[in-house]
Order: sequence, then structure tokens, then C-alpha cells
Amino acid sequence: MSHTAEFLSLMTVFLVAAVTPGADFACVMRESVAHGRRAGLAAAIGVGSAILVHVGYTVLGIGLIVAHSIVVFTIVKWAGAAYLVWLGVKSFRAPAPVLPDPGATDPAARPLHRSLAIGALTNLLNPKATLFFVSLFSTIVSPSTPLMLQLGYGLAMALVLAGWFSIVALFLTTGTARAAFARVGRWFNRATGLMLIALGVRVALQRSH
Repeated sequence: MSHTAEFLSLMTVFLVAAVTPGADFACVMRESVAHGRRAGLAAAIGVGSAILVHVGYTVLGIGLIVAHSIVVFTIVKWAGAAYLVWLGVKSFRAPAPVLPDPGATDPAARPLHRSLAIGALTNLLNPKATLFFVSLFSTIVSPSTPLMLQLGYGLAMALVLAGWFSIVALFLTTGTARAAFARVGRWFNRATGLMLIALGVRVALQRSH
């Protein structure tokens, strides 16, 4: 398989996984609706940047250690599950979101670095992402593919994922979407909280094999 065909195959599988709703989507949605467009975009960039870490340890072989070591995998799994449940509980207990105007600068708004960190941690602490990248690279990417080219694949995936979730954040902060969220008020927080808690439980039940 040529490097072009390899890249296209890799991106096709990755795109399907990227648009499938999961913890990353719930995180970006929560940040966008509760804290505005800038926070949502920051979370999207955080999620995308985490891909570089996953790809980095995967191509270096560390991903195989995490995926096949019960102890290491269990530590990552429970850390990720606890983080998602913690976010879920916070969201469930939060008051009805006060929706800022899209793109508005609010001196009391959440610091962007916090939304960036939340997005990155949501992705990094998901053991499902570790298993996904290990299996994806081991089945599609040839061992003979140059290391720098493999890292280039990772950069492309990071940009695509950040771009996709940026689109999601922009959509969720349009006037129509904001009006819809304003009507449901606190029920949105409760639904998002339950979703994150359910995802945390799902992560806790994840197996390495």
C-alpha cells in the first residue's frame, strides 16, 4: 500500500470515529452552551491537541504497553471514568446556563485555558482512545512507514478533529441553538450530566482486550 492510500484509509476510519458522539462531543457541547462560543472553540482545540499525544505514544510503541498492561490500563481507565463522572455531577447540579452572546467578551467568563484543559483531559483520559489509536495504527500503518510521516498523520488527524468540533461549537452557539437551549434551561445541564456520568460508567467497564 502506498503512503497516499495508507493516509486515506487512516483518515476514513478516523473521520467515522470522530463524528460519532461520545465524551468529546459531550464536553464541547457543555462548554459551548454553558460558557459560550470562545469556551467551546477552546475545548475543541483541546480535544484536537490530545490526538498528538495519543499518536506520539502509539508510534513510539508505548501505546502497546498501555493497551496490554492490565495495571497501567486499569489506572488510566479509572482516572478517565472518575473524571467524566466528576464533570457529569458538576453539570447535573449546575443552575440553568446563562447563555452569553456568541463571540462576546465577558470578563467573568471561564478562562480559555480551563476550557482548553477540559477538552484535552476528556480525550486523554479516555482509554477507548488509546485502544483505538493502537489498533488503528497497527492494522493500517505499515511498520516501514517513516516515523515523521506517521507523526504527520497524527497532525492531520488533530487538525481535522479540532476543526470538526469547532464547527460543532459554532453551531451550538448560533442564535437558533441558543434559543432552544434557553427554553430547556436547567434540564439541559441535567441531561448533559447524566450523559457524562453514563460515559464514565462505560469507560469504567471498558476492557483492554
